[in-house]
Amino acid sequence: MPHITRRSLAAATAALLGATALTACGSSDSGDESAASGPVSLTYWAWAPGMDKVVALWNAEHPDIKVTVQKQASGDDLVTKIITAAKAHKAPDLVQAEYQALPTLVSNDALADIASDVPGVKDKFAPGIWQQTTFGGDGVYALPQDSGPLMFFYRQDLFKKYGLSVPTTWDEFAATARDLKKKAPKQSLTTFSANDSGLFAGLAQQAGAKWWTFEGDTWKVGIDDAATKKVSDFWGGLVAEGAIDNQPMYTPSWNKAMNTGEQLAWVSAVWAPGTLTTAAPDTKGKWAMAPLPQWNKGGSSTGSWGGSSTAVTTDSKHKKAAAQFATWLNTDPVALAALVKESGIYPAATAAQTSGALSKAPDYFANQPDFYTRAAEIAKTTAPAAWGPNVNVAYTAFKDEFGKAAKAKTPAAFGTALSAVQSATVADLEKQGFEVAK
Repeated sequence: MPHITRRSLAAATAALLGATALTACGSSDSGDESAASGPVSLTYWAWAPGMDKVVALWNAEHPDIKVTVQKQASGDDLVTKIITAAKAHKAPDLVQAEYQALPTLVSNDALADIASDVPGVKDKFAPGIWQQTTFGGDGVYALPQDSGPLMFFYRQDLFKKYGLSVPTTWDEFAATARDLKKKAPKQSLTTFSANDSGLFAGLAQQAGAKWWTFEGDTWKVGIDDAATKKVSDFWGGLVAEGAIDNQPMYTPSWNKAMNTGEQLAWVSAVWAPGTLTTAAPDTKGKWAMAPLPQWNKGGSSTGSWGGSSTAVTTDSKHKKAAAQFATWLNTDPVALAALVKESGIYPAATAAQTSGALSKAPDYFANQPDFYTRAAEIAKTTAPAAWGPNVNVAYTAFKDEFGKAAKAKTPAAFGTALSAVQSATVADLEKQGFEVAK
């Protein structure tokens, strides 16, 4: 989304909100009080576990700026709650927001541009992560908090048993899946799952997809763009020929397949060790992590699955103080170490990805002592993402349509599913009053 500003974003939603114009509100808004003017109290809506313990560290060192955490649900429920509160001018000072939710919140005039209050912060994050909080423009609508770079996880012991090589390209990935089926017909390299849209979005991101772009006052939806079609055709083809499984993730059946070795690999994110600990407890120490396969040999790019940010709301009367706290939370070594320990996150700040609590591999991956060193190198290659104001609609449509395609197990069904997600997303934007390019 090149050169996007909140003023242009807001203009596109003026009709929806019943306003003739929505003025951009920066951190220099009148009424803003800095810490220097006296003690202030800030409210922070967040869902990450243990956030109150992290914030307690701030409060102990900053008596003039007290932050109170109010635990919230995550996902669409929180986005709706923030928008509702913003329209009533009762929003908190700070919110934890997933990256894909930021355009929705900005277009509803819920988040402040804090660019002037966070100088020098940009270089502390990978470009692809920073871009998700700025939309490629000059405004800064949040600071990255955690990220979920995609990686390839595989059973090291079973790869050795069946004479398989770790794939470095998607062509090699497909060949490995076919080779395994010949050697062990009852086993699969992995599965295509439609019950978590974030994984597919991350794979499309790696391929160069731009699902939403913005120019002037007009949105363009490209969920069926060439990059995404390549990803859809690839996975649909493997499902159709029976080279991989088609069952959804996180079910008892999937857990069993992961635990018994019926599935040998999982395309997932840096947080996978935590999931595997529960899903496949008997395989601890048998997995290894490698970079995501590339579309072009010698390439170096990954997508992301998950991640959130810290944003300051337009309602806050203490934007400078709120931005100061957000900067501390997401860049200070003490705060980042606490986030890792108390909240279990993988920090977006690059310096924190190999230090402190992340200097040692996850217990589940004790056999790979350089786990986080490799993860940090992969995280630096995160490709830019292009989110829009109705990600929730696209994600819901994906689950419905690709769930049908996975069961149908035909290439045509995957193509139909992708077109259906595109149509549903465009129709929803138009219904909401956005101008959409044809």
